[in-house]
Amino acid sequence: MKLLLLSNSTNAGEEYLKYPVNEIKRFLNGINEVLFIPYAIVTFSYNEYEKMVGDRLNEIGVKVISIHHFNNPIKEIKNAKCIVIGGGNTFKLLKTIQDKKLIEPIKQRVLNKSIPYIGWSAGSNMACPTIRTTNDMPVIEPDNMNALNFIPFQINPHYQDTNLKNHAGETLEQRILEFININKNIYVVGLREGTILKIIDSRVELIGNKPVRVFKYGNEIMEYKPGDNINFLMM
Repeated sequence: MKLLLLSNSTNAGEEYLKYPVNEIKRFLNGINEVLFIPYAIVTFSYNEYEKMVGDRLNEIGVKVISIHHFNNPIKEIKNAKCIVIGGGNTFKLLKTIQDKKLIEPIKQRVLNKSIPYIGWSAGSNMACPTIRTTNDMPVIEPDNMNALNFIPFQINPHYQDTNLKNHAGETLEQRILEFININKNIYVVGLREGTILKIIDSRVELIGNKPVRVFKYGNEIMEYKPGDNINFLMM
């Protein structure tokens, strides 16, 4: 299994997909074409989304082909060299993948054929057992919350420690504490923006210049920086 799971696509003040592009190049290791799944996007077209991603990955010699062009998406997944799922609304993403019956074909390619998988934001949520640690509004109702289940832990992308000034609502930490109180046996990783989890089989590497925050019921909240051993997340 080869996964590259990004908290976000773009850091504040930077160009789209600029910060992770060289890491994506290293991860692909010579693969020159990826199948892109744009279903998370809501406010602009799949064609526009494909162009945004394609313009950046073309810089590293990678062609981006969006699955929405094809009448038989299952066939395209079966032939893909790498699957990339972009960010947007996680509920819309999961619902569309369910409607097109793509969950099992994607799992077969990534888990059984070991093709690389890249996701950011909603695409990282999709690698988890469920999408229940997304920050997104449920603008549409999927059949269920079950995602691709590549990893045994949950990710909270775009994790931040503080709440807005003068805002009385819950922080992300409080929301995750609620989750682990109900789901006592699962780790949740607060993945700060600008950071990436690279997972090769059972080895987990944190990439970036910020630590991750790891939550589990009954355990002290822990911070792990790049270089720390976090392989326990895959146990």
